[in-house]
Amino acid sequence: MGGFKKFLMRGNLVELAVAVVVGATFSGLVQALVADLVTPLIGAITGGRQPDFSKYSFKLNGSEFKYGDFINHLLTFLIIAAVIYWLVVMPMTRLIGFFDRDKKATEKQCPECLSDIPIDARRCAFCTVELTAVPAGDRPPA
Repeated sequence: MGGFKKFLMRGNLVELAVAVVVGATFSGLVQALVADLVTPLIGAITGGRQPDFSKYSFKLNGSEFKYGDFINHLLTFLIIAAVIYWLVVMPMTRLIGFFDRDKKATEKQCPECLSDIPIDARRCAFCTVELTAVPAGDRPPA
């Protein structure tokens, strides 16, 4: 029982629970934004008609294929994805880039194999090429 309690009290589980709650709330917010602002804007651009493909379907051997409903869901997904990209991803990327611009590099590329290696490395761990001239006293015996 102690292990289960420890599992429940770990920070990762609490963070995950908070992320799920915030994500569900944010999902509702984005859906409201799309339904109340973006979709009417599309309707205004298309002459007062909001796109609705739900009536499009075909039948084959008694089975009905509602491809119009799929198109509606696809358009909704694309609109929501675009809104999230423009209102969340782009600003966060710029903000992170703004704070990371003052950090010093900790890695460099090996000129031979182009692998990322520590900035102070004298030999590449991947291709073993010697990167800088090492003083004779610092070289290990051959």
